[in-house]
Amino acid sequence: MVRLPRSLRLSFAVVVVVVLFAAWTEATRPVRGPHGRLALSLYRSGLDSLPVLQSLYFSTAGRCAGCHGHDLLGQASMDPATGHDVNVVGDWRSTMMANSARDPYFQAKLDHEVLVNPAHHDVLSNKCLSCHAPLAVHEARMAGHPPFTLAMLDTSILAQDGVSCMSCHAQSPATAGLTFSGEMGFDSARIYGPYHEDQINPNIMQFFVGLTPGYGEHIVNSTVCAGCHTLITQTVDLSGNPTGDEFVEQATYHEWKNSVYSTNDTHCNTCHMPRIDGPVVLAAEYAFLNPQTPFGLHHLVGGNVQMLEILKANRELLAIPATEAQFDSTIARTRALLTQRTLDLTIALEDRSTDTAFFAVRLENRAGHRFPSGAPARRAFVRFVVRNAAGDTLFVSGALDAEHEVIGHDTGYEPHHDVIRDPGQVQIYELVMGDVTGNATTILERAKEPLKDNRLVPLGFTTTHPSYDTTRLAGHVLDDPDFNRSLLNEEGSGTDVIHYHVALNGDISALSATAEVFFQAVPPGSIREMLTHHSERIDRFRTMMQQSDATPIRVAVDSMALGPLGVPLQDRHRIVVLPNPTPDGVVEIRHAREDRVEFVAAFDVRGQAVTVSPTRATGQLRLHLPATPGMYLVHLRVNGTSLLQRIVRR
Repeated sequence: MVRLPRSLRLSFAVVVVVVLFAAWTEATRPVRGPHGRLALSLYRSGLDSLPVLQSLYFSTAGRCAGCHGHDLLGQASMDPATGHDVNVVGDWRSTMMANSARDPYFQAKLDHEVLVNPAHHDVLSNKCLSCHAPLAVHEARMAGHPPFTLAMLDTSILAQDGVSCMSCHAQSPATAGLTFSGEMGFDSARIYGPYHEDQINPNIMQFFVGLTPGYGEHIVNSTVCAGCHTLITQTVDLSGNPTGDEFVEQATYHEWKNSVYSTNDTHCNTCHMPRIDGPVVLAAEYAFLNPQTPFGLHHLVGGNVQMLEILKANRELLAIPATEAQFDSTIARTRALLTQRTLDLTIALEDRSTDTAFFAVRLENRAGHRFPSGAPARRAFVRFVVRNAAGDTLFVSGALDAEHEVIGHDTGYEPHHDVIRDPGQVQIYELVMGDVTGNATTILERAKEPLKDNRLVPLGFTTTHPSYDTTRLAGHVLDDPDFNRSLLNEEGSGTDVIHYHVALNGDISALSATAEVFFQAVPPGSIREMLTHHSERIDRFRTMMQQSDATPIRVAVDSMALGPLGVPLQDRHRIVVLPNPTPDGVVEIRHAREDRVEFVAAFDVRGQAVTVSPTRATGQLRLHLPATPGMYLVHLRVNGTSLLQRIVRR
């Protein structure tokens, strides 16, 4: 046996150790793509135009875009059903969430509050920015730095990132759903998502960004939204002195809690981040990863079409890293959510005489929170129009003037209405803030209590729910017998019925009635006081508003047509309908032998024709109403003139 020299034996042992160490290192290292970290970061930073920043605790969305942005190979973040790119950063960057810190309305409003009470600059701006620029505010808190304020906003890359990836995915499950008003807790070492560790490869994220991904129940339910979507502010008097009172600026999260949706596994992301079945590969350059399902689209839309249009038109001025095409997609999704998933509207005739037509307009809230919800400025209003056969307008409530203000809006605010008899009355669903003197105010810090809050509540909302103290109604709506009430007078219907009594002044011709509901994100009155002040941000916003399209968004519409009414009142007693109401749908229309009574048509309360199978006998006409309970309108011709007879089917 040949014995190697000692020096060769030592060299061979070193080689073996190095090889074994290299093999062990490679086995424990995550699989990497063909490019290095620096090359990928520089390339994707230029491609996406998103700033890449790693601060002490947080990262900007640009750092996440390396894996979760557009995949140049077309393998990751693709919806296999449509072939569309669904990367989360691309969908997010043109949303109000992404641009929460750049939002010119928000910046102008914050300037407004500070100009009214300059001594409160730091407290006000830190509170507002804790939700509009959460990473910058909480970075300063966690690092023990002075509070982040408005003066730092324009120069902070972390602040300009708005509500970005780590604003949600780094929230601690220990505090989610338990803290509000911007007081979130963060876990800076972990990233939470909808997938369990055994479904993903945590080593990849750990290697590239030093964060450990894992499952977070709070990410897939509504609690991740709670920290900012319930906001309680501290009241000051007209001199700026604290009063010790609190005001609920918004309570979207608690509105959801006080609804049926909090008990049936319907969460915020059900509507605002719709899921696809996928399966979707989560990271670019890692096509070998197991695709995941379901996949939540980061559409993150609400109802603010006007501000999205303003952001799109001022992309360069506001330095927004999103394309026109991306804004167009977000705007289209916002319109679709407003017009297709927000509200149901129906119109019905309750009665009609030669003097008056009585209509009922029913609104049903389909959102998981109030409509409108969020910022107090937002409102919805109803336009109701009745025209005769000649097309002449007999009645209109809810028309707009040239400034997009509702005609008939009372000084201060318009009260809630159950019955509307005059064109000067209009139904406006809104929150009106009241100051310490009991007057309406648009200055948030002065808000002490709601003077009016008749915004439509969600299905299942009750005044006995533990969250009602945060979501209470206010004003004349408390006296409305059918607001949020079912036909059995039970709370929780999520509806309102407005009764319109329209004077006809003897007009017996055919009628048409149309009801429309419109949404305004920035009503004229909400910014009127603010625009009397001047600052760079307020003046800029004033110009943007003047250049924007402030046309309200039509959320829902319904209409109905009615036949003419022609039988003189003195002749109506010659017609008898028995039984009315009818328990089985069978009714007899009895009349004198000498009268000629003809059946013309029958309609349900929405004006849709129905079949009633008329049969005739001497002195009577028998009808068979549909099985569906409700009110039906039967159009008869008596001795050549028309009669509209109301019949109730139980």
